[in-house]
Amino acid sequence: MAVSKLNQQQEAAIKSFEKDFNVMHALADRNRQKIIVLLAHHLDDGLTVTSITERMAITQPAVSHHLKILRDAGIVSFHKKGLQSVYYLTLKEPLKGLEQSLNGYGRNSKSN
Repeated sequence: MAVSKLNQQQEAAIKSFEKDFNVMHALADRNRQKIIVLLAHHLDDGLTVTSITERMAITQPAVSHHLKILRDAGIVSFHKKGLQSVYYLTLKEPLKGLEQSLNGYGRNSKSN
């Protein structure tokens, strides 16, 4: 089997893709997907950990764990409201980076 040589654009795309592993990991879990959908339904006001936990079949520590993974990937963010943290989606930038990575690596990319 012959190994193709990658052009510069493809090499850059692969490096970018590798940086996006944490985004892909965050999106791969069903509970995190559910949290994203819940937050998508509350774009204007966000949700607290308590509110998210009430809507899911997992414990509050599990919700907090999933939110940390989503935060680390840049998919959600939060702000403090009194003693509680209100979470909201910040999905656009991580997905834009992943899309650019995937678009940069393809069979139709021009060779140098």
